[in-house]
Amino acid sequence: MAENILEIKDLVVHYETEDGCVCAVNGLTFHIGKKRTLGLVGETGAGKTTTALSILNLVPNPPGIIKGGSITLDGSKILELKTEELESVRGNDVAMIFQDPMTALNPVMTVGEQIAESIELHEKISKAEALERAKQMLKLVGIAESRAYDYPHQFSGGMRQRVVIAIALACNPKLLIADEPTTALDVTIQAQVLELMKGLIRDRDMSMLLITHDLGVVAEVCDEVAVMYAGRIVEIGTADEVFNHILHPYTEGLFNSLPNLKERGEDLVPIRGMMPDPANLPAGCAFAPRCPYATEACTKTQPALRRLGDTHFVACEAYNDPKFKLEGVK
Repeated sequence: MAENILEIKDLVVHYETEDGCVCAVNGLTFHIGKKRTLGLVGETGAGKTTTALSILNLVPNPPGIIKGGSITLDGSKILELKTEELESVRGNDVAMIFQDPMTALNPVMTVGEQIAESIELHEKISKAEALERAKQMLKLVGIAESRAYDYPHQFSGGMRQRVVIAIALACNPKLLIADEPTTALDVTIQAQVLELMKGLIRDRDMSMLLITHDLGVVAEVCDEVAVMYAGRIVEIGTADEVFNHILHPYTEGLFNSLPNLKERGEDLVPIRGMMPDPANLPAGCAFAPRCPYATEACTKTQPALRRLGDTHFVACEAYNDPKFKLEGVK
């Protein structure tokens, strides 16, 4: 039996428009073990959401095209499945929590109907039975069963996110994809939702791909961390390895741009420059124009992931120089 619930190898996704080709994902490779949570982090535009949509084979076509690579979910080759087979997999084997719960919910259906719809479709049970299951799901996420008959606008932002989580978990998926699940929530509600998700994943023996730019959320929830930049993984390892033994200059920049609670008077150190235009990526390492350690080789060679620890990998040409050392987090 496979140890990994998800395996992505050499995934390439482009958005081809009249104005040019947007290279959103460029040779992405990673896996998620069973009962494990991987945090996929990076700036806006790194390709995180496109990666999530690819796992569901929901990249909008046109203009999106999965140009190459493979995605294996619990033994199934996702990119080779027919439409009917994909419909069976989505919601049943893999489910997704989208960024904005208000746009993810249908405003003219009660929340109970929306949860029950997924259960009825995948488990072939009656509407009445599905609605009863939906009420149990609401109770599971901390919402009174009686509120199954309410509409999305009658819920607060945090409660709507709980409803979205209930929909995603309704059929007990093997993999949960959470795309910025707490972005629209205030800090108190964010903490509650994270605790809820951690408990549900633990109790249901699921795996999770958590997509976020919030390193604090990653530290709270994730077993492994993958740092993504311009459609590629630049560093990946356990949470302890990535947080406490940073290897890539981009990861170093992300941590240096965070507030330091111990040194409250210190200025933030932003990463200079901007994320490159995915329609016009530079040759060599995409981070080289922003990197304080970049050499001439970095502008010519696309770095491959190399192992520098038990499970710690980094894509950086600077490690060809044995004297190279990051300055470290300030």
